[in-house]
Amino acid sequence: MTTKEILSELEKYGDEKTKKTYMTLGANEPLFGVKVQDLKKILKKTKKNHELSLELFATGNYDAMYLAGLMADELQITKEQLELWVGQAYFSYLSEYTVPWVAAETEHGFELGLKWIRSDIETVASAGWGTLAYYAAVQEDEKLDIEVYIKLLDTVEKEIHGSQNRVRYAMNGFVIAVGTYVEALTEKSKEVAKAIGKVRVDVGGTACKVPLANDYIDKVIARGRIGVKRKTSRC
Repeated sequence: MTTKEILSELEKYGDEKTKKTYMTLGANEPLFGVKVQDLKKILKKTKKNHELSLELFATGNYDAMYLAGLMADELQITKEQLELWVGQAYFSYLSEYTVPWVAAETEHGFELGLKWIRSDIETVASAGWGTLAYYAAVQEDEKLDIEVYIKLLDTVEKEIHGSQNRVRYAMNGFVIAVGTYVEALTEKSKEVAKAIGKVRVDVGGTACKVPLANDYIDKVIARGRIGVKRKTSRC
């Protein structure tokens, strides 16, 4: 399929209620309001497609940009292309999911995550914390720098409540991810989770809630799923 054909397909799948929800959360025109399950119908036709994913992201159409993340080839996308994407990821669904999902599956994920969390730009910093969280979720512990992750947990404990709105959300998610997917750091993550307590985030008047990290990790412990890695960060 070509980019033009995909945009036509996206328009057919557009849903006004979904579009309104996305715009309430921060998405801007152009977009059609395509549900994720419908994006995946298109994805079945394209599979992973590096060049097409780059073209779709470059359209600036939110639905196309999200689809690009699902379609991206983690073995071909470059560090420079990921840097371009994070700069264009203008709201949370792109900066906290689309870009981190892809980045975390690449060899550049850890390096880029550490770089992005230092940014003063809210979307970039939240993408950094998301990338580091998903990196821990998909990479085997042998590939993780545990000492750096310990320091990152300490940073969250010290800085989360004074950080930017969506960065707070991403930091909280980072604690959950590390506690869930890195067994050696579960107890450390729980200690940090207890210390930070409830994290307040403005979710734009929606019903979205910020999970209590400690409770979330305890539920994973109860299910016996601590340390079980994800096959892919994308969903």
